[in-house]
Amino acid sequence: MLGHQGISDLPKATPAVKKKLNGYVGFANLPNQVHRRSVKQGFHFVVMVVGESGLGKSTLVNTLFNSRLIPEKEDVPPSSEVPKTVAIQNISADIQENGVKLRLTVVDTPGFGDFINNEESWKPILMDIESRFDSFLAQETRANRTKFVDNRVHACIYFIAPTGHSLREIDIEFMKRLHTKVNLIPVIAKSDTLTEEEVEAFKTRVLADIAHHNIQIFRPLSDSFDDPETVAENHEILSKMPFAIIGSDREVVTHDGRKVRGRKYPWGIIEVDNEEHNDFVKLRQMLIRTHMEELKEFTNFTLYENYRTAKLLSLGKVQDSTVFREYNPVLQMEEERRLHEAKMQKMESEMNAVFQQKVQEKEQKLKQSEEELYARHKEMKLKLEKQRGDLEEKKKRLEVSLRPNTPDRKVKKGFGFK
Repeated sequence: MLGHQGISDLPKATPAVKKKLNGYVGFANLPNQVHRRSVKQGFHFVVMVVGESGLGKSTLVNTLFNSRLIPEKEDVPPSSEVPKTVAIQNISADIQENGVKLRLTVVDTPGFGDFINNEESWKPILMDIESRFDSFLAQETRANRTKFVDNRVHACIYFIAPTGHSLREIDIEFMKRLHTKVNLIPVIAKSDTLTEEEVEAFKTRVLADIAHHNIQIFRPLSDSFDDPETVAENHEILSKMPFAIIGSDREVVTHDGRKVRGRKYPWGIIEVDNEEHNDFVKLRQMLIRTHMEELKEFTNFTLYENYRTAKLLSLGKVQDSTVFREYNPVLQMEEERRLHEAKMQKMESEMNAVFQQKVQEKEQKLKQSEEELYARHKEMKLKLEKQRGDLEEKKKRLEVSLRPNTPDRKVKKGFGFK
């Protein structure tokens, strides 16, 4: 089993060798295949909006996706029950643009910051985000993962009240509690209540407070693979953070007869899609047009992985750190050489053991054959000696039987013999 093997027993990855093609093969069409499959399957995105009532959360969401996703307050009948805590409301919708389908889920948090004591108003939101992580982790450990539902929050738009001073305690506490669990995108709501100078000064103070409290907010970063245009766009988006926005899904007519989304005041018209009036265009560009997949990837590979690691460690599951050893070609070759020598030594010892066993078996057979030959020689010698004795006895008997009988010569007296 793999669990009983060491990391050294695993197959080693061979270094890739660059080859030059002699003609067209076809794998350059892979991006098109991925594009077709992605369009066919569709996409999903979960965005959370957090802020006090009256800061325009519903209006901003409807403005971002140019659709009436969340009903306005005047369209909802008032409830006689006063909520006692922060509520979590999920609003899902399937929207389509140029053949591309998007399953959008908006997580609204009515009641946040609306109570006299807002000390722990962040807890229900944090519990909701962590419960989504737990649900995803439970799905990963199932035997059947065909019906996989990802409802993790990919971005959290936090609405800052346009006080013009600095972050309040509730703002700092909320962002400190949640910045490691979700991509925070702070926005200054209803920025049309501030002048341009006040907006710039307020942004500077907000960024200073965020840096002072070591709060991590989502920042689009560039790498060596980005083209100069993308790098310039990211730099411009960073220069606008936190975004000073206004929201309006209603059209107004300007003095020159144009129909635009915006708000009309006695002193003029503020256009939502005009970058000179607010930062809504940059927020939409980062959130939807250029960095939606990056938000999802950072949620999956960083925020969720950190939570997952901490969760499993709390359950007593320790990760083997040798699995994540940094690859070093020299150490890899040395380890392979050591493994080869150990393998050769093992083979040599096994061959020696087999040779010794064969020699012992041969010696045993030779000794047994020698004993058998000695016994046969002794038996034949005894048999020959017995035959010789029998022959000697027969010879003696034969000689005795063939000896002539000669009588004894006696001297007779008389007749002149003396």
